[in-house]
Amino acid sequence: MAAERRLYVGPSLRRLRRDLGITQADMAADLDVSASYVALLERNHRPLSAEVLLRLSQTYKIDMATLAGGGGADETARLQAVLKDPMFADIDLQSLETTDVATNFPGITEALLRLYTTYREEQLALADRGAETQATGSRSSDAPDPVAESRRFLAARRNSFPVLDDAAERLAEAVSGHDNLTGYLKARHGLRTRRLPSSVMVGSIRRLDQHRKEILLDDGLDTASQTFQLALQLAYLELRGEVDAVLQDGSFDTESGERLTRRALASYAAAAIIMPYTAFARAVEARRYDVEALARQFGASFEQTAHRLTTLQKPGHERVPFFFIRVDPAGNVSKRLDGAGFPFARHGGGCPLWSVHQVFKTPREIVTQWLELPDGQRFFSIARTVTAGGGAFGTPRVERAIALGCAAEHAGRLVYTRDQPGLGADGATPIGVTCRLCHRTECTARSAPPIGRQILSDDIRRTSLPFGFSDS
Repeated sequence: MAAERRLYVGPSLRRLRRDLGITQADMAADLDVSASYVALLERNHRPLSAEVLLRLSQTYKIDMATLAGGGGADETARLQAVLKDPMFADIDLQSLETTDVATNFPGITEALLRLYTTYREEQLALADRGAETQATGSRSSDAPDPVAESRRFLAARRNSFPVLDDAAERLAEAVSGHDNLTGYLKARHGLRTRRLPSSVMVGSIRRLDQHRKEILLDDGLDTASQTFQLALQLAYLELRGEVDAVLQDGSFDTESGERLTRRALASYAAAAIIMPYTAFARAVEARRYDVEALARQFGASFEQTAHRLTTLQKPGHERVPFFFIRVDPAGNVSKRLDGAGFPFARHGGGCPLWSVHQVFKTPREIVTQWLELPDGQRFFSIARTVTAGGGAFGTPRVERAIALGCAAEHAGRLVYTRDQPGLGADGATPIGVTCRLCHRTECTARSAPPIGRQILSDDIRRTSLPFGFSDS
C-alpha cells in the first residue's frame, strides 16, 4: 500500500487567513481546532489533514484545490528566479533544496526575496551614480532624480508584477462578460463614455467627470489608444489597492519619483487588462513573438504590445526576457525597461551604430539587427518608429523610435530570425554602451574619447578616425 502523501500548505493558509482579515485564534475557533495547531500548520510544522481541509473548504467557501495545489509553488518559483542571478553561479543549488526552503521556511524565503530586491535597487543606484561620475568627471549634483528613482524600482523587479497581472486577469474576465470596457464601466461604475473634439478637451486626452458620471476621451485618439485609456481609468478605479501594495515594497526620496512609479504601475495594469497574462503568454509562443500580429490579435498598438512583452517574467510562467527603449530623433530616452540584462547608457547618448537611432529614415518599417558589445555579449533587436498625437489635420505629432531586444540565446524563438542562419554571429554589429565607456578605437562614429585612453596629438599626422590613441 502506497504511503499517504502529506500535504503542507503553510504559505497558502497564511495568505488565506490574511485575506480574510482574521487572527489565528479566529480561524482556530471557526475550524474547532487549537490556535497552536493553526500556527503549526502555517509554519509547515504539521501536515494538513483531510478533515481540516474539508472544514476549511466548507467554512470559508473555497475550492479545496486552492489550498491543496498551492504548497508554496509561487514562493518556490520566485526564489528559483532570484537564484538564477550570476552572483550565485558558483553555488550548487539543487531545485529540490530550493523547493524545501520555500515550502518549509516561508518566512525566511520572503526575507531573502525582499533582501535581494533591496540589493538590486542599491546596485542600480550605484550604477547611476558611477555612470554620472564617469561621464562628467564628477557628480554634478546630489539632488534626487525622480525619473531614475522610478526606473530603478521597475528594473530591480524586472518590470514584472505578478500581483497586478493576476488582479488584471480577473478584471479582464469580468469585462469580457460585458462585451467591452465601455459596457463594463457603464454597468459596474455607472460611467458613460463620451468622445469629444480636442478643442473641447482643452489639452486632455482623458478626463473623469465624476459630477456627470462620464469618462471623456479625445476623439483624435486611435482605437488602440482609446481602449488603453479606458483600461487605465479602470485600473485607477479598481486596482488602486494592488498598486498601493506594490508601491509599499519600495522607498522613494521624492514624491515625484513615487508618482511616476504609480503611473507606470497603473499603465502596467491597464496593459494587463487588455492583454491578460495567460492568454498573451500563450499567444506569443503561437505567433513567435510577432509584435504586429499580437497587436492585431489584442487590439493594441505596436508600442503597447512591445512594452507588454517586457513584462512576461511571472515566476514559473516566464517567456523570452526582453529589453525595451524609446528615443526621440535627438536621442533622448523617454522610456527604458530591461528584463534581458542589456547595459543601457545611464547618462549621455547611446551608440549611433544601433539601428534604433536610424529607423527614422524608414518610418514604420521593422529593422532587425544583431548586436555585439565590447565584452562579447550578443543581442538581437528589432526597431521601428511609432507616432503619438495626430488624429486630425494640423494636430501635432511626435515621432519616436522604439527597440525591443533579447539575448542571442533566445533569438531563435522569434519570427524575425526565421530567415537568418544560426545566430548571426558573423553579421553582428559591434556597438558600445556609450562612447565614453566604449574602447573600440577603430569606430568612425565615435563622438567622444573613452575614459582612460590617452589621445594622440595631430600636429604631425591626423588619422581618418575622430581620435587617435596612444598605446600606453
